[in-house]
Amino acid sequence: MKPIWFFVGLILLVMGLIITITGIYQLIYPPVHKTVLYEIHPDIWWGTIMILFGGLMYLKTRNKTI
Repeated sequence: MKPIWFFVGLILLVMGLIITITGIYQLIYPPVHKTVLYEIHPDIWWGTIMILFGGLMYLKTRNKTI
């Protein structure tokens, strides 16, 4: 059985990829109604952080079993 941190890392990795791809899409095609902090593109930053943290957790626990 895999540890819980394997699945947490996998979920963070997938969600980070979706958020980052959405942010890049909105950077290329800006929305009509912009949010308050649209200029700093928080979706790209947080998506990248989620990818890095999720990837680190995934790689550290992928070969471990309980």
